[in-house]
Amino acid sequence: MYSQKAFVIMDENDNVGIIKQPVRKGQKIGPIREGGEELVELKEDIPFGFKIALRDIRKGEEILKFGHAIGIASVPIGRGEMVHVHNIEGLRGRGDLDK
Repeated sequence: MYSQKAFVIMDENDNVGIIKQPVRKGQKIGPIREGGEELVELKEDIPFGFKIALRDIRKGEEILKFGHAIGIASVPIGRGEMVHVHNIEGLRGRGDLDK
């Protein structure tokens, strides 16, 4: 787990971080990876507890949180945008995906 002042990344493969405090559009937060210098500029205000895209995510790409896929991007999600029900399709608890 990598904990940073503004967000938490639980697994090195995650493409989202979890916001630990409210953040504002235009704010730069980071670094993305421990020991790095790369920052993310926020494209919108994001409240506490929500997810932020750490990089651009293509439509149909898995959303990785805690090292596991939690959903699929229903639209392209830009780096620094909030990741939530408005732009992902959930994978958990769906009977239509059971095999």
